[in-house]
Amino acid sequence: MKVIITGSLGNISKPLTSDLVANGNEVIVISSNPARKQEIEDLGATPAIGDLHDVEFLKNTFAGADAVYTMVPPGNYFDQNLDLLAYYTGLGKNYATAIEAAGVKKVVNLSTIGGNLAEGNGILKGAHQVEEILNALPEEISITHMRPNSFYYNLLSYIPMIKSQGIIAANYGGKEVIPWVSPIDIASAVAAELTSTSTGRKARSVASEDLSGDETAKILGEAIGKPDLQWILVSDEDTLNALISIGMNPEIAAGLVEMYGALHSGLLAEDYYKNKPAEMGKVKMKDYAKEFAAAFNQ
Repeated sequence: MKVIITGSLGNISKPLTSDLVANGNEVIVISSNPARKQEIEDLGATPAIGDLHDVEFLKNTFAGADAVYTMVPPGNYFDQNLDLLAYYTGLGKNYATAIEAAGVKKVVNLSTIGGNLAEGNGILKGAHQVEEILNALPEEISITHMRPNSFYYNLLSYIPMIKSQGIIAANYGGKEVIPWVSPIDIASAVAAELTSTSTGRKARSVASEDLSGDETAKILGEAIGKPDLQWILVSDEDTLNALISIGMNPEIAAGLVEMYGALHSGLLAEDYYKNKPAEMGKVKMKDYAKEFAAAFNQ
């Protein structure tokens, strides 16, 4: 198969590319960074250097592809001028235009837990909008929306807090369960969907392990030599003020707080628990904790 991968060599796209190449597929990796060219080639894939905002580039790159993996690269949450929803919808429309123009028949789109929600999911509203944009494509185009849980590596953002305050504090977690996922497990699931012969439209949840905030803190704490590390549940207001104090775009900060609040209330994970995958991923929090500890000790 000829498969197009967006996301350069990020946390998901790199293991995804390796998986697809190892199984004999022709893989083209889109990256905006020319410095990635050699690394992409070293993986056995073909680099396509260009901008996702350039629709003509996307049309030309998608031409002749059997399948395309679409994802929206994370924006800079500290950019005071970033309209995150417009950023998502803009790229979603570019993908849709290029997919239809190039005649692509299979799309696997990286969405998110809570991607089913039009409201109440904070910054994840953009991912929902991308789902809607792609779903408006002609019915003969098969589409799978991947809805992974909270990424393990998002925990890295708590390292400064752990070092300065000795705790993890957020408006979710504590004794409540947090559905977690490893990018490696996401990559494996995406590869399976891209190479599947199935057709039609669906959403697929991807998960590695469900743990409470307390359980998460215990595992991470043991890995970094702080066995008494606690996950403290704090208010929305405290979380918002903390995010704004470190320079985050206030609108995006508010969206993050709403997203975390939806996890706290159960709204965000409601669809996940209704459609929980039959098999959880292979990478558990104890496995990830080694990577977290390495970052913590740098």
